[in-house]
Amino acid sequence: MSKEKFDAKLDQVKGSVKEAAGKVTNDKQLEAEGTVEKLAGKAKEAVKDVKDTISGAIDNISK
Repeated sequence: MSKEKFDAKLDQVKGSVKEAAGKVTNDKQLEAEGTVEKLAGKAKEAVKDVKDTISGAIDNISK
């Protein structure tokens, strides 16, 4: 797993923890921060997947 993908997964996990902590403590701001962080991690992961797909396609064309 690449560092970019690992960092994206880590952001998702941290976001999920914050979101859950916000729900348990009824802290809407913390819950919202967690949701945003989790979604940002998913977006980073999606961007990395697209980069990998494009890179793979370019490599296949080059061969």
